[in-house]
Amino acid sequence: MAKVIVALTMSVDGFIAGANDGQDLPLGEGGARLFDWYFDGDRPIRPYAEAAARGVRVPPFALSAASAEVFEELAESGGAVVTGRRTYDIAGAWGGNGPVPGVPLFVVTHRVPDSVPSGESAYTFVTDGVASAVEQAKAVAGDRHVSLMGAAAPQACLREGLLDEIQIHLVPVLLGAGVRLFDHLGTERVELDLVRVVDAPGVTHLRYRVVR
Repeated sequence: MAKVIVALTMSVDGFIAGANDGQDLPLGEGGARLFDWYFDGDRPIRPYAEAAARGVRVPPFALSAASAEVFEELAESGGAVVTGRRTYDIAGAWGGNGPVPGVPLFVVTHRVPDSVPSGESAYTFVTDGVASAVEQAKAVAGDRHVSLMGAAAPQACLREGLLDEIQIHLVPVLLGAGVRLFDHLGTERVELDLVRVVDAPGVTHLRYRVVR
């Protein structure tokens, strides 16, 4: 059965985007600093390089060897993505190609958009909550993992006991304000087991298992 994971880049003070993020400033004020490690090496990421060869517009990722190994493993083992409508809108629907081109995307929303950009990823809009979105994503993912994007979907999955792993790409910076990953979790304690630590230039990759 598919694992449900969240794998996001985060500042040491817990932010995954800077302040005042929106469609005009997707990463928020100063948030681009969190993603310097995506471009500070010479290793492309295979799924994105292959998409670029097909003519899909993707970021020109070039990572260090250590980071590329972590990132590529995540990209190639993913079978579906779940996110909230706000992240979908801020990302401009990823131009129809999803966070990973070709991987199905499930968007939790109260209102289905009137139009969806065409691209390589199939989009499904789920109006009956994150648990339903995760269930549908698992059915599509098979034995691959379901990845959560944004802050709202991971927070909801933690509250509802649906999250299996947390993978943090920790960047040595304090943003001071912005979008926190671990907000709105309720009062119940969540225990984590540290599974892996990978030290790389400009970022430390931390992988945890959620203890139930």
